[in-house]
Amino acid sequence: MTAKAYIGLCTTYHDPAIAIVDEEGSVAFAEATERCLQFKRGLNCPPDPLPHVTAWLKRYLDPKAEWVIAANWSLHRPWYEHTSRWLGYFSPPGLIAQGYRDRATFLEKYKLFHMLACQNASLALGGVNLVRQASEHFPNTRLSFRHFDHHDCHAALACFSSPFAEAACLILDSYGERGSLAAYRYQDGKLERIHVGRGIASLGFFYMWLTELCGFDWLAGEEWKVMGLAAYGQADAALLKLLRRMLWVEGLDLRQDLNAILKSLPEFEARRRKPGEPALKVADLARTGQEFFTELVCQLAANLHAQAPSRNLVLSGGCALNSSCNGRLLQQTPFKALHVPYAPADDGTALGAALLAWRQDHQRLPPTCASPYLGRALEAAELARLCAFSGLKYYRLAQTLEQTVAAYLARGHVVGWVQGRAEFGPRALGNRSILADPRDPAMKDRINAQVKFREEFRPFAPAILDEYGPEYFQNYQTSPYMERALRFRPEAQAKVPAVVHADGTGRVQSVRREWNPRFHRLLSAFHRQTGVPVLLNTSFNLMGKPILDRVEDAVATFMSCGLDLLVLEEYLFLKPHVAAPEAPS
Repeated sequence: MTAKAYIGLCTTYHDPAIAIVDEEGSVAFAEATERCLQFKRGLNCPPDPLPHVTAWLKRYLDPKAEWVIAANWSLHRPWYEHTSRWLGYFSPPGLIAQGYRDRATFLEKYKLFHMLACQNASLALGGVNLVRQASEHFPNTRLSFRHFDHHDCHAALACFSSPFAEAACLILDSYGERGSLAAYRYQDGKLERIHVGRGIASLGFFYMWLTELCGFDWLAGEEWKVMGLAAYGQADAALLKLLRRMLWVEGLDLRQDLNAILKSLPEFEARRRKPGEPALKVADLARTGQEFFTELVCQLAANLHAQAPSRNLVLSGGCALNSSCNGRLLQQTPFKALHVPYAPADDGTALGAALLAWRQDHQRLPPTCASPYLGRALEAAELARLCAFSGLKYYRLAQTLEQTVAAYLARGHVVGWVQGRAEFGPRALGNRSILADPRDPAMKDRINAQVKFREEFRPFAPAILDEYGPEYFQNYQTSPYMERALRFRPEAQAKVPAVVHADGTGRVQSVRREWNPRFHRLLSAFHRQTGVPVLLNTSFNLMGKPILDRVEDAVATFMSCGLDLLVLEEYLFLKPHVAAPEAPS
């Protein structure tokens, strides 16, 4: 019997990705296309870009195996897509046809048609490069193809990566084949779909609209900014009352009233942030929308618990990136434990599709896929060239790296930290991170202004040694993927002001030795030197750019912002103003 390997593709027009699972069910590779292309979100890019896909095929796949190519969308498209295409709405003239600015939901029709047009093109071309290169470089390899329901792919990664043997699973995003949500029972490796939402009502569409009202661009993935801004505002009771008439929960469904949406639009448009106005002017609007979003998610989760009782909740889909909401779920629903995967948005469905295909052929659970460190590592040859030709001061510190870097951090230096394989998903979890001392109250403003070049209201995450979590956070929950914001204890806030957001919360990354040994050693060394088991952790990129992919990306960022040191594996690179490391005592 021929062995099989499984190539999962996210063929969504945004956040395309590829994942490779071997015959044993282990994840060999998973990465969003934005990384290799260095194009944020990879809008309208294939999941298998040339020439990168050729290198991935050669490195991670057995040419003697059958390759199963698994896509994250069903082949059977909903009726409204066929009708819209037939009417010409997916063409450039169709986007400006009569009524193109009318609304069927929170967004204008031309924006919806643009999404669907891009999605149809992405579905048609997803995998074309892969098959072309496989046919050329591996002509004797057999290829087969499978397609899976979009929300099933979200649920597969979320549940298979969870620590739970059983759970209730809720998927929330902008849209799938039928609607914007789905619910499942998960038991001993089996996923049972118990509800599929239908219709255009969507929390994803709502948050896109909110992002626009606040003056940001959801196409660029700037929903993050709304979450950060919300902490500076107060909820507006009158606006909340209007929102509750526009969108609400019934059981496990979302319902909307288009007449109420249209009637209420002028009230919200009057509050829209105008170009040039400071973001803080719409902080109340952001807070109101964030509170409303959280209210509906908690209602859906509570209703799911009533239909599928469990102590465990698994949450995924793009809406599960809302860490502010996630941090409140266990306090506001009957669930006692929460799991959000490291890649809850569409990039994660590439791995979900591969795991579903593997599960079809092996009637058992795949090995644990809890580790997010699934992307590419730095190339040794690139690192050697940097050492030889850059002219930068560098030191190779095989034995003392962590304690040396911890000392620099404790003295106020900001460090670019790169080690091992890249994280799969949007969070930097200690392998592609910018790190700093959280004790300095000026550090947040310094990094926003001089390193990330982003808005002053944007917060930074606390990475904490897991065993110290209860000392720093109220109702502490272990959070390995930085997926929920928790409230600091009042007495702890003064210890780490650079990672305390305006509302007293922090988006936590819990760190354990078994999850990331080197990052744990660094945090432990910083703790020994300062008495604080926390580091400021943010992604190694500038605003508007993806997290770095190659050595060259790391160096370009290092040299064009206010970073002081750069760590690439065991090598420490210093800018001219930074003193040489001290000899170990």
